[in-house]
Amino acid sequence: MTRKALSWALYDWANSAFPTVVSTFVIAAYFTQGIAPDPVTGQAQWGWMQTLAGIAIAVLAPVAGAVADAGGRRRLMLFLCTVVTAAATALVWFATPVPASAPLLLVAVGIATIGFELGTVFYNSMLPLVATPARYGRVSGLAWGLGYAGGLCCLAIALGFAMPEHPPFGLDRGAAEHLRATALVVAAWMLVFGWPVLAVLPDPPAAERPPWGQAARAGLAEVGALLRALPRRPALARFLVARLFYTDGLNTLFAFGAIFAAGVYGLSFTEIMIFGIALNVTAGLGAALFALIEDRIGSRRTVLIALAALVALGTALVLASGQVVFWVLALLLGIFVGPAQAASRALMARMAPSDEVTAHFGLFALSGRVTGFLGPAVLAAVTEATGSQRAGMATVLVFLAVGGAILATMRDPAAS
Repeated sequence: MTRKALSWALYDWANSAFPTVVSTFVIAAYFTQGIAPDPVTGQAQWGWMQTLAGIAIAVLAPVAGAVADAGGRRRLMLFLCTVVTAAATALVWFATPVPASAPLLLVAVGIATIGFELGTVFYNSMLPLVATPARYGRVSGLAWGLGYAGGLCCLAIALGFAMPEHPPFGLDRGAAEHLRATALVVAAWMLVFGWPVLAVLPDPPAAERPPWGQAARAGLAEVGALLRALPRRPALARFLVARLFYTDGLNTLFAFGAIFAAGVYGLSFTEIMIFGIALNVTAGLGAALFALIEDRIGSRRTVLIALAALVALGTALVLASGQVVFWVLALLLGIFVGPAQAASRALMARMAPSDEVTAHFGLFALSGRVTGFLGPAVLAAVTEATGSQRAGMATVLVFLAVGGAILATMRDPAAS
């Protein structure tokens, strides 16, 4: 990798700590096991929080991306999103293990989720600045692999707080301080490691940037033009619709993976964190391995292979029983999570005009979040109606399968 590409990729290392520790493995499980009245209620409440965050992201992402294009402020907006995410995550420290803390934790994680997702719009749009189109797949995939490594390292540090019988710094296990402290670790991790891309890929000089008001008007006009042009760009429209479904499934899977593991397979907090480390290893290896071949086989084909494997392994996980079977299937599933995401990012970069790349990644985020409320809402509703976490998690497979079926009807841009 070049210096610019490596600096860009390090942001994946920095921000992957949030979905790994907060959204998936530690704080989500802490909420359902330590704050909510019971795991089923906790899964449902977490689902409604993710639903509201998804609606906010769907509304804000395209506009923010277009404003960044028009105003030349990608770096500034990425910086602001990073700070908001870190600050909101740090507030989780104050959510003690009592039901009264539920609103605080849900609001804090909801705001952090919005900041995190908006930040990825500006971050992803920088890919064309650090790689040529022929290397989009390699750079995106290796960066995603580096992100899993970052999540792994941060989770390992979190394990150092959660596992010992006598946690460091005199943390009180009875007050769950050993778990709440992991949110502070994530906040610090993002701030410490998120700066290289901000230093190496600066915004244009202030004299070349229009005022915020002018940028906002131009950005809104650009969003309207992009949406009106979608019927004349069937490949892009089909990709965005397909991603709407399969990313909804992936996001729901991430948000509820640890909750499902704890409630259905009986994994303890410590086992969930160990599982998270192992899953990050297989996911990072999968992202890196597919990165080496993606530019040859095509980004679309890479996504399709990953989705097919996720549906097959996910079906087995919903139906299986026993912790040994869970571990084997879940770790195999991890191999295909990274390629589905990294190849989607590379495919979007290939399809976006150079002067509209951030706005296109705003639509990219929109396609991942415009129905982002639907996956968690369907999961929450099915979980409540059936009283079964397995039935709720099975809804994820439908979203993955539908997205893959739509994507299969689209030709890879490289082949068209």
